[in-house]
Amino acid sequence: MSQAKENAALAALDFVEDGMTLGLGSGSTAEIFIEKLGERVAGGLKVQGVPTSDATAACAKENGVPLVDIDRVSRIHLTIDGADEVDPLFSLIKGGGACLLREKIVAHASDRMIVIVDDRKLVETLGKFPLPVEVDPFGVALTADQIYQALRASGCPNGQTVLRQNEDGTGPLVTDGGHFIVDCKCEEIPNPGETAHLLEKIPGVMEHGLFIDLSSVIIVGEDDHARVMELSRE
Repeated sequence: MSQAKENAALAALDFVEDGMTLGLGSGSTAEIFIEKLGERVAGGLKVQGVPTSDATAACAKENGVPLVDIDRVSRIHLTIDGADEVDPLFSLIKGGGACLLREKIVAHASDRMIVIVDDRKLVETLGKFPLPVEVDPFGVALTADQIYQALRASGCPNGQTVLRQNEDGTGPLVTDGGHFIVDCKCEEIPNPGETAHLLEKIPGVMEHGLFIDLSSVIIVGEDDHARVMELSRE
């Protein structure tokens, strides 16, 4: 376990209060948070979690964190999730784990989103990490071409699209929701808001991995501590 990731996860626990409904993110750092949350639950903390993926649900069950179906909650107080990149305005690229649609549904429904990362995820401009776009399998080649055109129109110097393959390379990766992932090698995304807007207009796009204006707290884990960074959105 990375000490930096563990420190970020432990710092995020300071924001969790008894009685909360929590959005539980996906990925390695989020799973460390779930493990630590499970220890608090074993000690008497009363919370319930809304998982953002099947893997997250399995991790929560393994660690004794009670789960609730998203359709049975009226409020999600707090979501804790990781990110693949974070820029100075706290815009994110997410979706390296192919869970971006469910992650965004939960994040949008939450009162607050806290992102936990190590300092390698902090960037000046988004885009070195390939931008994942979740798409309907029907007409995927046509959709991928429209995605490329949207990326170039919004100022990305590249935009090469690659259909993500499953682990054994026998075909496209299929998300928990039954969709495909197109990874976009943008190099940089100079205007994330415009890129997001153009991607959202494409009929075959189910969701994209740009998370904008969703998180106001980034916790950056380092080897011996964690930094809590807050951004006012007023």
